[in-house]
Amino acid sequence: MSLARPALLLPLAMCLSAAFAAEPKFANRLAKESSPYLLHHAHNPVDWYPWGEEAFAKAKREGKLVFLSSGYSSCHWCHVMERESFMDEAVAALLNQHFVCIKLDREERPEVDHLYLTALNAMGHNGGWPLSMFLTADGKPIAGGTYWPREDREIQSQTVAGFKTILQSVIDVHKQAPDNIRKTAELRAAQTRQLLGSGLNPAVSVEPSRALIDAAVEQLEATFDSEFGGFGARGPKFPRPPLLQLLQSEAARKKSPALDRVVHTTLEKMARGGIYDHLGGGFHRYSVDRTWTVPHFEKMLYDNGQLLEVYARAYQETQRPLYKAVLQDTLAFVDREMTSPDGAFYTSLDADSSGEEGRFYVWTDDELAAVVKDAADLQWIRSTYGADDLPNFEEQYHILVLAKPVTENDERRWQRIKQRLLEARGKRPRPSLDTKVLTSWNGQMIAGMAFAGHVLGDAQAVQRAGRAAEFLLKTVRDRNGRLFHSYAAAPGESAKPRVDGYLDDYTHLVHGLLTLHEVTGEGRWLAEAKSVTDTMVSLFHDNAGGFYFTAAEHELLFARMKDQYDGVQPCGNSQAAANLVRLWRKTGDENYRKLAEETFRTFAASMDNDPRGLCAMAAALGEFLDEVSR
Repeated sequence: MSLARPALLLPLAMCLSAAFAAEPKFANRLAKESSPYLLHHAHNPVDWYPWGEEAFAKAKREGKLVFLSSGYSSCHWCHVMERESFMDEAVAALLNQHFVCIKLDREERPEVDHLYLTALNAMGHNGGWPLSMFLTADGKPIAGGTYWPREDREIQSQTVAGFKTILQSVIDVHKQAPDNIRKTAELRAAQTRQLLGSGLNPAVSVEPSRALIDAAVEQLEATFDSEFGGFGARGPKFPRPPLLQLLQSEAARKKSPALDRVVHTTLEKMARGGIYDHLGGGFHRYSVDRTWTVPHFEKMLYDNGQLLEVYARAYQETQRPLYKAVLQDTLAFVDREMTSPDGAFYTSLDADSSGEEGRFYVWTDDELAAVVKDAADLQWIRSTYGADDLPNFEEQYHILVLAKPVTENDERRWQRIKQRLLEARGKRPRPSLDTKVLTSWNGQMIAGMAFAGHVLGDAQAVQRAGRAAEFLLKTVRDRNGRLFHSYAAAPGESAKPRVDGYLDDYTHLVHGLLTLHEVTGEGRWLAEAKSVTDTMVSLFHDNAGGFYFTAAEHELLFARMKDQYDGVQPCGNSQAAANLVRLWRKTGDENYRKLAEETFRTFAASMDNDPRGLCAMAAALGEFLDEVSR
């Protein structure tokens, strides 16, 4: 039985408009924005500005520092900091009096967010969201952090400063030693530029070779958690598709059972863990523990698009029923909950609902018993999905985990029980949906959906991927062939393309187009992939090698980035290299080969310095070397 498309597909902006219909007490400039995340903060007492010249001009005019808060709509800790601090009138008064406050959607302006995350790293701190940064009026970083509680806290007999204390400290330093602020900002900016350029030293010559690939694989093997899968023996753990795809490629090339074990242990443990939604399909963003049991509950389009590719390749090679179920249920989830009426894909589902993280997804003993009334069925679901022991979340809830495989004999029983649980869960308050359409993430879902559909023999999935590609090529591309980054609606307006496209928008869309060509054989997808790639080269290519994240026409920040790290997604340079190799193989065009080789040479020193940091680049290099040797 199929589920009806739920009401959560109403744009979040409409939900917010309805919620604020009773004349909110506060309003700020964010009420005119198109980002659901910014709209969520439109009625904070903080006098938020969107990122732009108006905010910085005010800071210069009034001699104020800038407070930048960057996050995204499905971020749990962003919501916590809002409730604790940004909705607090006393904190807002302090912010409004002494700072110009900017709220940034990190998904809408990734170059700004990445720049200041790098600045925070240069200060010796780990990054994350919400990202909280203090800037000068010309945008240079002074100090920062991530989530800060409103008040000071005692942790292990030490006082940890809260947001109010931190604000007052910055205010005092700005008043008493403004020259120190300026000197610190210049130093931080220089350190950030240096960190962004690390590994790109043209004086260091490293030959792109199989040794770089082997070094990355060896690092992954050395950090593999053989008991629970993934990498590292402590949590949190993120799905890292670029790492897994490199290992899949090398396992196939070397016919290595050891590498196969790394891949399949990880995929099985993830698919059986709480990071996977066993009722509704799809993966949450990451696990807070080593065992993949307790996730942060947001669901991101980019995770699910990439993991469809990874699991599809694994199923193609092994025919494991678990992988097939993951593919089928994730495809159904994306179609049901993440697809717009136009066929494009939405960005994310929130971690929170009813003011609680994960409440939509978890179960108490009484809630399970109320839905599954047959005693034998209840005992079966509890023992099979790990709910027959103590609660595994916040001491009162069960996150369903696949404790033992569902046998072929029990499959019909599971489908019957799952349908009841899904129907009951569907009546709960739903997590909000971020309805903006991001070109880059849509490209990743197009690739994942097309390949998964191909492997499963699901022609409709392949067609849905093609429909999304057609929408993007028609809607977020201008007459000169340039892409836009997002497609979204501000309150009272129709959706339209917004923000000039970044390198990732071109590379990830081309990846989707090339995958469509490979699974359908239709020449139009190859032609479009070539066209988008050629435009990318004209806008982003650096004659010194590689590609900038922004085109020359983008807003000029204090540093221009050239991405060189594959995290939970491949960076634009790695994806560009992979695309160029595929285009060379498909077309025989030597220009694509030369650009690919130049890119590998540009980043070879970075690969040598941090082998696992450029796993997608390593995988692309492997394909290139194999093609050269043919």
